[in-house]
Amino acid sequence: MSKTLVAYFSASGVTKDVAQRLAQVAGADLFEIKPLVPYTREDLDWTNPKSRSSIEMKDPASRPPIAEQLPTLDTYDTIFIGFPIWWYVAPTIIDTFLESYDFSNKTIIPFATSGSSGLGKTVEVLKPLCSKDATWLPGKLLNHASDDMLRDWVKDLGGRV
Repeated sequence: MSKTLVAYFSASGVTKDVAQRLAQVAGADLFEIKPLVPYTREDLDWTNPKSRSSIEMKDPASRPPIAEQLPTLDTYDTIFIGFPIWWYVAPTIIDTFLESYDFSNKTIIPFATSGSSGLGKTVEVLKPLCSKDATWLPGKLLNHASDDMLRDWVKDLGGRV
């Protein structure tokens, strides 16, 4: 039997809400990708070019450390990875997460929340960061997702979850 994980990063709580409900609908385990140094409101001020998030997103090599590591990824076949969209892509802490584990023979399904933009080229940016033999399914923007919508999405994924 396939085992599923919902791993997510949430700066404001919006992605966390979706991730918790998705985990419940999918019968999945839940793991929060927490930064070692939590983000403050000032850190998240995208209008300030000197804010922490602005600096991280301008630096392609930025890899914010994660506070807690997932004990193992070995027991999971399918991993939903959730995050807010920052500057039209995933926050760089997601890069840290993807580079921290071996995703060989795993199915990865990204999902995101965003105040103003879609997924854009997010998956194209993330794919090269993990195992080449990981299978990526199309991602989904889950702004204002109802539980029924989440159930329908999981159902549409068929045998992958």
